[in-house]
Amino acid sequence: MEKTWLKHYDPRVSAEIDADHYDSVVDIFEQSVKKFKDKVAFINMGKSMTFGELDTLSAQFAAYLQDSGLQRGDAVAIMMPNLLQYPVAMFGILRAGLVVVNVNPLYTARELKHQLNDANAKAIVIVENFASTLEAVIGETNVNEVFLTSLGDMLPAPKRWVVNAVVKYVKKMVPSYHLSDTTSFMSAVKKGASLSYQRPEISNSDLAFLQYTGGTTGVSKGAMLTHRNMVANLEQVSGILETVIEEGEDLVVTALPLYHIFALLANCLMFVKYGCKNLLITNPRDMPGFVNELSKYPFTILPGVNTLFNGLLNTPGFSELDFSQFKFGLGGGMAVQRPVAEKWQKVTGTVLLEGYGLTECSPVVAVNPPQIEAYKGAIGMPVPSTDIKLLDDDGNEVAKGEAGEMWVKGPQVMKGYLNRPEATEEVLKDGWLATGDIATVDDEGYFYIVDRKKDMILVSGFNVFPNEIEEVAAMHDGVVEAAAVGVPHEVSGEVVKLFVVRNDESLTADAVIAHCRTHLTGYKVPKQVVFKEDLPKTNVGKILRRELRD
Repeated sequence: MEKTWLKHYDPRVSAEIDADHYDSVVDIFEQSVKKFKDKVAFINMGKSMTFGELDTLSAQFAAYLQDSGLQRGDAVAIMMPNLLQYPVAMFGILRAGLVVVNVNPLYTARELKHQLNDANAKAIVIVENFASTLEAVIGETNVNEVFLTSLGDMLPAPKRWVVNAVVKYVKKMVPSYHLSDTTSFMSAVKKGASLSYQRPEISNSDLAFLQYTGGTTGVSKGAMLTHRNMVANLEQVSGILETVIEEGEDLVVTALPLYHIFALLANCLMFVKYGCKNLLITNPRDMPGFVNELSKYPFTILPGVNTLFNGLLNTPGFSELDFSQFKFGLGGGMAVQRPVAEKWQKVTGTVLLEGYGLTECSPVVAVNPPQIEAYKGAIGMPVPSTDIKLLDDDGNEVAKGEAGEMWVKGPQVMKGYLNRPEATEEVLKDGWLATGDIATVDDEGYFYIVDRKKDMILVSGFNVFPNEIEEVAAMHDGVVEAAAVGVPHEVSGEVVKLFVVRNDESLTADAVIAHCRTHLTGYKVPKQVVFKEDLPKTNVGKILRRELRD
């Protein structure tokens, strides 16, 4: 397919970006909703929402939040899958001068409690499907305002009634819950229409998002992403993708969850900036349903993770879709596997572009330029205004062609971890962020990830941190100690393998897995359990996970 939509781009001479081009994410949003007022912004379950409607509804929600007594800079959590309510809530929170805390809806009560308390969230917007999880912990948090919504709430009647009834009574997807003093999200938005929204002064140093990520030690940490971080990363990615995006014309498919930093920036914020349509997929795990949705729209760009692309390629009907308007798939979150990339190009006639990022970098660090003709196994070149250096264990830069830990510097690098100065100091030095990833660079300037220095496990693009799994396993009376590692998996990239020392010979692998399942989100649950007499350790007693992995 001739790339008539591709303007010239040379990554080696890419311009520096102006990280202060906009004062805030809200500036970009307000410019877009005005410029593209009558164009469709989001589509979900057959319902379209224009930029003008998104402007009105998010301003109404912002007005309600301001009237509710929340103070500028307060944290508000969002716990829902991809629905029309998401952009309304998110942009409403930002427009009220508040901080968005994105929460994985599949979190267990233990995980949710940690995140709400760590962020000191004062309010939460939550889909009722997950209200029972919130009920279990809300009394131990500072959350005093709960906005409840149902999956179909933004659909027109009678479809709204049908969807909500089926979800609740037929599919029984809403466990019973008892939360006192909740507010209907839709009634809050409606009530906001009679209140006056006062646009606050938002400076680029203000926090926009608290995005939670783990670490090799301890619990998940809140990466403090300022408005300047997010604006900078939008400008950086724009510097590359503006050669392929047609303002107000493209349709991006958002199957990745918006609570994940990749979809948040690469799908939501990016395509709002360019006035394009965003097709929200609420349940991408239903692959036949997903392919059916794709058949209804002339989609042009599809960001995803390797597991998503692989799943689509193996779903009947995908290869029969109309790819005449399709430009490219954009892979991130985990390594794109060569067989998947090659099959993707064969089926769709387009290249699968791979990029690299991490939560701490808002997230994009490097990406392959859109004019590459085939998958090359590289994570690409640094986005504009980004420096990368590769260091050995002694902190010296390695020679070209040699592997070293990747360090990143640029305006997209986070402010630090919330309330964790020591953890921040571990990874941030003189503006450089230690990624924990081992990489090489070729003569053309393309970077390649060869290994991870960290013990982090990457399951379908989601970070899984061994300490958390080990801590949960150790809660079982029959477990003396445990060590979690990632092992390769052809579908999800990696899965969790748990090594256990037990004090009860009758303890089975199934019992350990069942115990973990009650305390951990599904993708964190060990898929393999191996019992050992003891675990390999250093002379100071630290478990040698690498030895177990090898």
